[in-house]
Amino acid sequence: MVASKWTALTIGALEDGPQRFGEVRRKVEGITQKMLTQTLRTLTRDGLITRTVYPTVPLRVDYELTPLGRSLVAPLRALRDWSEHHIDLIQSARVEYDVTADVETVPVR
Repeated sequence: MVASKWTALTIGALEDGPQRFGEVRRKVEGITQKMLTQTLRTLTRDGLITRTVYPTVPLRVDYELTPLGRSLVAPLRALRDWSEHHIDLIQSARVEYDVTADVETVPVR
């Protein structure tokens, strides 16, 4: 459910209050229209956001975190902070792994 990077970024984009589709898309860099649509539908289905349609011309649709969705903001922020704090160790581990993996895949003649 919240394991997707797009889910976490979309929840973060909605943290400041109701947003229209285009506003969310601008905040979530790199997401395609199709992926954002799928993510918003999933979050709505899971009860993490609400979708409100206003009968205006043109049609206006707002997305907003529910109380359940708001309860995810702090844990996701903590995960982001942890990642930022440990990024150097993670990158070092990746380099070490890649060097070891390269050595292990060299064919023996």
